[in-house]
Amino acid sequence: MPSFEPVLVYGTPGPVDVLALAAHPDDVELAVGGTLLNLDRAGHKTAIVDFTRGELGTRGTPEQRLTESAEAARLLRLTARENLGLPDGNLENTLDNRRRVIEAIRRYRPHLLLINAPACRHPDHPSAAALAADANFYAGLAQIQTVDPDGTPQAPHRAAHVLHYMQSVEFDPTLVVDVSDVWDERMRAFFAYRSQFHDPAAPPDEAEPQTFISNPDFADWVAARAHSYGYRIGARRGEPLLYRHGPFGTDDLFAVFAKAKRFA
Repeated sequence: MPSFEPVLVYGTPGPVDVLALAAHPDDVELAVGGTLLNLDRAGHKTAIVDFTRGELGTRGTPEQRLTESAEAARLLRLTARENLGLPDGNLENTLDNRRRVIEAIRRYRPHLLLINAPACRHPDHPSAAALAADANFYAGLAQIQTVDPDGTPQAPHRAAHVLHYMQSVEFDPTLVVDVSDVWDERMRAFFAYRSQFHDPAAPPDEAEPQTFISNPDFADWVAARAHSYGYRIGARRGEPLLYRHGPFGTDDLFAVFAKAKRFA
């Protein structure tokens, strides 16, 4: 299967507060685009690193996906977005693959790490989750030496907290992020992937094969899930997350629950 050289898709790499890792361009937008927009509104720096260019996808081309991911990055107001060029359909937890992810984690030095779902209909998604989680651990080991693209040695770094975002297979979430106020912006980033989703304006003779995410009802399903999880927390829209290797701790219980539900 083909692989590519890593490429900077958008922005300037550097330390961020939150880094989202994804098997494919559009994984993050499908699952936690609103969460990233919320974080930006709160003044936190965010970035995305996609592992593959989605070259095995039924629709579009790898080049289109890169262009679309750059536009989505702009709409999500990211600090940076990279694509590691790992082979789509072959996200094995190998030494070489881990090294590329370790280098990315050390380059962005996040406090929070958002990763693919632990179970999903697409085999790449749980594979990417395992690869990301293991790379995060090894990124903290000083004896593993890596360098930035310019040859500068990288210091060890391990994200303090790792959360899975939900994809096609549901889990019992640890928490749900209220994304009601950024929903329209979130969906604009979602629809940046014009090659992947249903386009009612496309001429019939130019239509590509229909896929799980390109059918006309898919966007409605995404909205319905957000409604459902939002309802559970007293909000209009919500994005569910699973804390890896929970529970997570606090010394300020009131601060965790300081914000009242919109609809108690």
